[in-house]
Amino acid sequence: QVQLVESGGGLVQPGGSLRLSCAASGNIYSINSMGWFRQAPGKQRELVAVMTSGGSTNYADSVKGRFTISRDNAKNTVYLQMNSLKPEDTAVYYCNLYSDLVDYWGQGTQVTVSS
Repeated sequence: QVQLVESGGGLVQPGGSLRLSCAASGNIYSINSMGWFRQAPGKQRELVAVMTSGGSTNYADSVKGRFTISRDNAKNTVYLQMNSLKPEDTAVYYCNLYSDLVDYWGQGTQVTVSS
């Protein structure tokens, strides 16, 4: 089994910053990618940012230039630095780990951007 534990969500004012962390543990033999998705009320879950094992990254157009994904391979941890946050970034953010054709998900962490 693989466990993903997220932290770092919360309430922030527009223009503010947050940093999300996701630590993976368990029977991890190979990681194809780790990343972040989000789901706002009434909307489908969408990709925010992902990083492959080779270090390639992909971002949603809506977060390019504001969010940065990084990873500590030694700790099997992925981070999402979120700057210049907007109210439309409000959502539950889920950590994702893709390994050997299997998707693993964290429990989600709430990010609320509001004044």
